[in-house]
Amino acid sequence: MNLTSALSIATGGIANINTQLALISQNVANAGTAGYATEVSTQSSIVGDGVGFGVRTGVAQRQIDQALTDSLTVQNATVSNLATTQTALQAIDSVLGTVGDGNDLGSLVGALQDSFSTLLTDPGSQAAQSAVVSAAGTLAGDINTLSASLTQQRTTAQQTLQSEVDTLNQTLGTIGQLSDKIMAATAVGHATADLENQRDAAVQTLSSLVGVKTIQQANGDLLVYTSSGTQLPIHGTSAPFSIAGGSTQPASYYPGGGLSGILLNGQDVTAGMTGGEIGANLALRDQTIPTAQAELDEFSVNLTSRFAAQGLTLFTDGSGSVPTLGGPPVQAGYVGYAASIQVNPAVQAQPSLVRDGTDTIAGSATGASAFTPNPATGPSGFSTLISRVLSYALGSDAQAGVPQPGFNTTGLGPGGTLTAQFSGAATLASYASGITSTLSAQSNTVTSQLSTEQSVQTALQNQVASVSGVNVDTEMSKMITLQNAYSANARVITVAQSMFNTILQATE
Repeated sequence: MNLTSALSIATGGIANINTQLALISQNVANAGTAGYATEVSTQSSIVGDGVGFGVRTGVAQRQIDQALTDSLTVQNATVSNLATTQTALQAIDSVLGTVGDGNDLGSLVGALQDSFSTLLTDPGSQAAQSAVVSAAGTLAGDINTLSASLTQQRTTAQQTLQSEVDTLNQTLGTIGQLSDKIMAATAVGHATADLENQRDAAVQTLSSLVGVKTIQQANGDLLVYTSSGTQLPIHGTSAPFSIAGGSTQPASYYPGGGLSGILLNGQDVTAGMTGGEIGANLALRDQTIPTAQAELDEFSVNLTSRFAAQGLTLFTDGSGSVPTLGGPPVQAGYVGYAASIQVNPAVQAQPSLVRDGTDTIAGSATGASAFTPNPATGPSGFSTLISRVLSYALGSDAQAGVPQPGFNTTGLGPGGTLTAQFSGAATLASYASGITSTLSAQSNTVTSQLSTEQSVQTALQNQVASVSGVNVDTEMSKMITLQNAYSANARVITVAQSMFNTILQATE
């Protein structure tokens, strides 16, 4: 080997070392960057006729396990979905009260029952009559508050969906732009590691919005699909997804009831948008919250009708009317009634009506027995109505041996498409407790699932980090090795220069 070859080899080695040092510097700088995969320099020996002529520096590549990364992408969608659901359910749970603590629906029904029991001991007591009205008002107010909370969380889901669709479009655009650059660089043999890291970060953002899976193409492009198989466009369109605004009052529903689905280039793809925050908010808006509202409406109308059937219109809507029963759908006449239920204004004005009654009941073999209200000149100790309320309105029978009409459990909601999450309740108190316990159980289940899935997510993140993450100690070790190699190559150059100088001096 001549001096020129030795000098060339050493110079190439230093150039290669400088490239690797630059990568180490970049890796260390991104050690705390989420999703960043360590980049490594590639090099190969230059050999001619069996003789080494140095090293060729190739394009930087990422240290990555694609299968692990794909698993983490799927897990991110699961965790985001549960976290979004948990936030909404916990907000609702905060106004539910706790079964048995005196502040839940079932306990408030019990408090109303207790007030009637106290009144039975002294029907003429004005204080006891007012206490009944007060207990009824507390119960109605709690129903109103819970209904308002449900509507608020549904509104939040709808508004959040609109912003999430905007973010979805922006993220798809980012992935498309990066893919264009990666394809262009791949075509001319340039490094794409930095661009791929940026694209992976965008894919992780996308996975928090909706469940996705990706397929890398040989030319550097990326195919993106939802978990249900819908391909997501990343090229050629700025805003492929859209969702219209709409009212989230109890009478609104999707599809066909004033609420929009998610459209992809004008086609409804709502059913395929599962997982992630978008999937969670769709489920909250269209299923979870409307079902809870329907159950609350069912409780409210039965509370009203069972009292009225015994001769006491204790509850009405905001206009002082009793909702109309019947359908279809079964709740057509009282969708959203829980938001307006109140104590009958006539009873508020004249509390003695809780003793005397408000309506004459003709009686029915399949319903309540006959009842005539206590006249204005009737006895102050009149207790017939109070006994009817305690035995029947708050019991499981409409009269002795005649079961109360059952609570509707199917065909619920404004569209008649919802099904209650529990059944079998016979009394107002048991149905009220069912609402509270079911929603609380839902919240607890989601919280437990979230904790489990977050543990899985953390384990996957650690596995990905062990393969792709930047290990600063390892990078520093590489740097020391490269510094030593740099010194060796520099020494070769120094010796070669010295020998050249010696040769030049000898020829003078």
